[in-house]
Amino acid sequence: LHQVLEVFELLDSKYINGQKIADFLKGKGLEKIEVQRIGENTGSTDFIKIIVPGTNGKQKGGEAPTLGIIGRLGGIGARPERIGIVSDADGAVAAISCALKLADMQKNGDILNGDVILSTQICPNAPTQPHKPVPFMGSPVDMGVMNKYEVDLNMDAILSIDATKGNRIINFRGFAITPTIKEGYILRISEDLLNIMEWTTVVPPLSNIFPFSKAFFTISSSISIISCADDPGVKELRKLLKIPVIGAGSSVAALSLSYGDKVGTFGITEQAPPIMREILGKHLVAETKPEGIKTTLDLMTNEGKRNAFKSIKYLKEKGAEVIALACT
Repeated sequence: LHQVLEVFELLDSKYINGQKIADFLKGKGLEKIEVQRIGENTGSTDFIKIIVPGTNGKQKGGEAPTLGIIGRLGGIGARPERIGIVSDADGAVAAISCALKLADMQKNGDILNGDVILSTQICPNAPTQPHKPVPFMGSPVDMGVMNKYEVDLNMDAILSIDATKGNRIINFRGFAITPTIKEGYILRISEDLLNIMEWTTVVPPLSNIFPFSKAFFTISSSISIISCADDPGVKELRKLLKIPVIGAGSSVAALSLSYGDKVGTFGITEQAPPIMREILGKHLVAETKPEGIKTTLDLMTNEGKRNAFKSIKYLKEKGAEVIALACT
């Protein structure tokens, strides 16, 4: 946090540029720093690359992998339209703060095994694009230019840090981690990154369950319904949203008990979702899954309808007084 505050104050200036940041970091003990000013029709930006050697990294002929940290942004400021540092600067703040922390660690004798290459761009007067509630940050250069100067082929893995705050729907304190991407494949999120997220936020990592709210924004939603019978994310959303969140599975199970004491469930899995089984308890007399049904769309076919009728007949034979749908 000390390094973040120091870097934030450093970048919050109309006169800041890549060379001033390089001089600042060299004063902290870092030596391998490159600065390149690249300009296009909409202005210019300073790309800065910092190499922090490890004890067994490629810089010293070692074999330890190299980590890349890229602070991705449009600009750290939008002068003269906006005075002061903008939220889009988070990528640059994070990357430069990491470099400063690594410099302090090396000064104190704590040196990483592999090299770390950090890169970002510094533009205190980037262009903007009209957007509500706040303008979107543009950039003096396009994505291809950013990739050319920020991505280094010596990076064996890359942490790309970005900020998105110009919205009122998915807007809560914290940060998100996107899945790992390698050679065109989307892989599971690294457990090490999830551990870091949990340690720093003191909150268990959650899957992305918020985008659905955007669809309700224009109708001023006063209630949200999770239509999946397994009630995914319901507990988490109830903690984060200020409107009632209704889970389909728990609602169907509770409503079923108002119609009778013996309930049979009908779904696309061998058993009803755990939340439904928990609520129904001893009142659950039978469960069924129609033959050949894998998705709810299969229920709309002629064969699906015939097999569904057989399943409902089975539930009735088992003594069910009420049939609860246990699928979306």
